Amino acid sequence: MVWFGVVAMLADVVYEGARSITGPLLAHLGASALVVGVVTGVGEASALVLRLVSGPLADRTGRFWAWAIAGYALTVVSVPLLGLASVLWVAGALIIAERVGKAIRQPAKDTLLSQAAAVTGRGRGFGVHEALDQAGALVGPLAVAAVLAGTGGDYGPALLMLAVPGALALALVVWLRIRVPRPERYEQGGTATPARRTPPRRRDAGEVTRLPGTFWLYAAFAGLTMTGFATFGVLSFHLVTGGLLPASAVPVLYAAAMVVDAAAAVLTGWAYDRRGVVVLVVLPVAAAAVPALAFSATVGVAVAGVLVWGAVLGVQESTVKATVADLVGPGRRATAFGVFGAVVGVAAAAGGALAGGLYDVSVPLLVAVTAALQVVALGVLVVILRRARAARVG
Repeated sequence: MVWFGVVAMLADVVYEGARSITGPLLAHLGASALVVGVVTGVGEASALVLRLVSGPLADRTGRFWAWAIAGYALTVVSVPLLGLASVLWVAGALIIAERVGKAIRQPAKDTLLSQAAAVTGRGRGFGVHEALDQAGALVGPLAVAAVLAGTGGDYGPALLMLAVPGALALALVVWLRIRVPRPERYEQGGTATPARRTPPRRRDAGEVTRLPGTFWLYAAFAGLTMTGFATFGVLSFHLVTGGLLPASAVPVLYAAAMVVDAAAAVLTGWAYDRRGVVVLVVLPVAAAAVPALAFSATVGVAVAGVLVWGAVLGVQESTVKATVADLVGPGRRATAFGVFGAVVGVAAAAGGALAGGLYDVSVPLLVAVTAALQVVALGVLVVILRRARAARVG
């Protein structure tokens, strides 16, 4: 499980380093707030909606490692190429391509991780993985900030140097495939490395398509929280174009948000293993506060909003996923992660466009709409909690 975290850490150096300057980079190439919101929203949607395809395919073939490796390969190639882009549409396409790489690998990787984490507790396992993940999300933006400062704001070298950790991440995940070909043995109570390799079992189509009703309700809850959640591209666009921070300082703030992300992941993961889904009440509450703070014209308040944004992201990337693994059995888990990602992906695209569009119109309106969406999300979570309580009583 720790080695999964190391791979994620190196990969995060690559794509989180790039994401930390997405807004300023697109603005530099002539994008408006709406364009930034659409590109980053579609990117997040691509990272999530396409899992509707990659998840079931991973389940049916059992080739979780192959999907994970292919996804990492696309990501580590797309980001350095972004450093060579000088036209807005090319940069936008590469940003989306990097997110497609995540869509390809994520259901398979989450399934592999859920198998390895079966012996430690999934809330804790996903939380520790997210903490290691965010170590890379700290290093990447700081490295990009240093190169930007040293080159006078030249985005090319800052992105090209991310090819090095990308190559290391890809090499390590290939090594892990060779070293631990069948991590499902952890979940089965055996050893992870068998004496000989056996071909993956193909799942029957019916086995991987039936998902419990509570799962769908939970996906709706997560989707609502994302619909009212601005992307960092829009947040950073506000910080730079509003004159609150120079472009070179934005990756440093992003790195700080990733530290908060890691802490939130570990703390809520630990709490989830002990208290269950009720821990997620914090998610819509914190998400509602983000635009009210982050789009302020005061530097300190806006910075605080970005840090709260990091905390929300940490919960979404760890504890929210752990709940999916607990709601759905191993035979349908990659499918569940894929479907869940698709629902959240549509919401992310809507959220990015909504935040960018409303930002251009009225920040108070953006704050009000976000708060209303999070209130609805909280109501859906209450229904889920009542169902869970009724199931325990029954």
